[in-house]
Amino acid sequence: MKRLSYIAVFLISIVVLYSCEQGPVNTIWLDELGRDSCYIQDWGTVEINRSVVHTPLTVNGVEYERGLGVHSISRLFYKLDKKAVSITGLAGADDQNLFAGKLQFKLIGDKKELWKSGVMKKGDPVKEFNVSLQGIDKLLLLVEECGDGIMYDHADWLNVRIDTRGEVTPIQVWATPVRKEKYVLTPSAPATPIINNPLVFGARPGNPFLWAIMATGDRPMHFEAIGLPKGLKLNSNTGRITGVVRQKGEYSVILKASNSKGETQKEVTIKIGDKIALTPSMGWNSWNCWGLSVDDSKVRDAARTMSEKLHAYGWEYINIDDGWEAAERTAQGELLPNEKFPDIKGLTDYIHGLGLKFGIYSSPGATTCGGHLGSYQHEEIDAKTWADWGVDYLKYDYCGYLEIEKDSEEKTIQEPYIVMRNALDKVQRDIVYCVGYGAPNVWNWAREAGGNQWRTTRDITDEWNVVLAIGSFQDVCAEATAPGQNNDPDMLVVGRLGKAWGADVHDSCLTPDEQYSHISLWCLLSAPLLIGCDMADLDDFTLNLLTNREVLAINQDPLVSPAHKSLVENGQIWSKKLHDGSYAVGFFHIDPYFVLWDEDDAEPMQWRNYGFELPLKELGFTGKVHVRDLWRQQDLGEVTDCFTTEVPYHGVTLVKITPIQ
Repeated sequence: MKRLSYIAVFLISIVVLYSCEQGPVNTIWLDELGRDSCYIQDWGTVEINRSVVHTPLTVNGVEYERGLGVHSISRLFYKLDKKAVSITGLAGADDQNLFAGKLQFKLIGDKKELWKSGVMKKGDPVKEFNVSLQGIDKLLLLVEECGDGIMYDHADWLNVRIDTRGEVTPIQVWATPVRKEKYVLTPSAPATPIINNPLVFGARPGNPFLWAIMATGDRPMHFEAIGLPKGLKLNSNTGRITGVVRQKGEYSVILKASNSKGETQKEVTIKIGDKIALTPSMGWNSWNCWGLSVDDSKVRDAARTMSEKLHAYGWEYINIDDGWEAAERTAQGELLPNEKFPDIKGLTDYIHGLGLKFGIYSSPGATTCGGHLGSYQHEEIDAKTWADWGVDYLKYDYCGYLEIEKDSEEKTIQEPYIVMRNALDKVQRDIVYCVGYGAPNVWNWAREAGGNQWRTTRDITDEWNVVLAIGSFQDVCAEATAPGQNNDPDMLVVGRLGKAWGADVHDSCLTPDEQYSHISLWCLLSAPLLIGCDMADLDDFTLNLLTNREVLAINQDPLVSPAHKSLVENGQIWSKKLHDGSYAVGFFHIDPYFVLWDEDDAEPMQWRNYGFELPLKELGFTGKVHVRDLWRQQDLGEVTDCFTTEVPYHGVTLVKITPIQ
């Protein structure tokens, strides 16, 4: 018996010694750790003990007292020092989701998937997890968007606790980008004329026609147009083509430009019929720099700069976003501009006088996204007012309509857009119609609602994770792309922008490589190209991004073919068939999970180049091809079987691959 007692004491001593060496197990709740440095997500702020939209944490009708409210895509990152035992908790889509988008929760430990919820949506019960963390140094809590294209998903991590013998330290998710010097790739335009018009242009019969021969080269320049349809005339000094065409048809027109250094010509097709905007719109929108502070002076500055520096490359729209509206309608129901626009007809005439086009903003709701008067129950009078002013473009944002119709079914969302489409059809003016922000799966129904283009996403910001999330999911809606119908992943965030879209103007937070990627992907997507920066302050780097005629030609290709995405080891490859049988291909470096697992790798990885290869058979090519670097406008020679390239961190290689007959 005494011997057994000695053995028991010995065993207890071992247990006590082991426990002392390992330390006691403590419980740490994630909602008690704060949020300052450990997260990055694509909309909003991580909220503690409430949803991302500041409501109680509620999943499937059940309210929870503690947790973290996030928005997909979301990443929370913690250092465990291999001392954690386990993590337990619940995960679910918050009930405060306007639409039932698909999302997925994941736990990633040291780059390995430890647990995933499976695809979830609003109304699903919570998923429980109890996962071992033995030996894990760093832990990532990830919420993914699951490929349905609905980017309004609010998600909740509930009652999450980590049992550990050490500390749980929130850490920075990814490396602060190395601020490389801006570098210019686009060669300067030659002094000899080059015509940059798209190969096709659409207009409706009986409506005012405005187009211009857009050519680079030394001024003065003389213009000619051979084969214009009856009713059109050309100003040979400015290159502007105006008039009215009554007869439907397709007209082959030879555009000519000459100056003291030489001459050139280009054959284009003018299609007079039922479709306009046959290639994506190219222009400027006031929101991303000026927000609600936009005024007449800022718009005139933008128009003047576009006329002097960008119009020759194809840029032509000057669009006012929200903030132009008066506080009340007139007794006749007209919505006039506020004091910031004392003479909007005069402003429109000024823009048209430069050969450019003018755009306006509204909402199908009683109010707009910015709280101004919308067009609800005034659609016809607004359409007539805009036509009288000379409006050429309408951005029509959905968000104000949510106060009228809270049902998120596609049919009820589509209805107010059809009302405005019918109103626009009653005026004698070609107005490009953008079915705007706030409607899910818009690509499924916007064409039937009469849209020429449609916002596929929530608002963009000048953060790489946001640009990447928006751009890389456009494959979901790519097949909706065709002449006269374009997916719109929102405006370009290059140049000098407003920090809160209207305040603290600053250089884009995107690195130079990220800005090249941004422009390249939007061109491959056949997306409308709408600059959002301070047009009066364009530096050489931003001009280089906006004036590469070979890159812009990919966007303006008349085939308007859907882009195709392939996932590869170092990122994504996007390809797009062009009208001449060639392909435009972009190789984009994208780091997995967007997470810095090893801090020592942060700076070296940002100075590395990353290898890509593309077997040419994936494009349907079996023989030799010719490859051209579009940003540098340089031939890379002939290639057989496989094309390889090196891409900088978050950068791109953009090429045109043409089969050799």
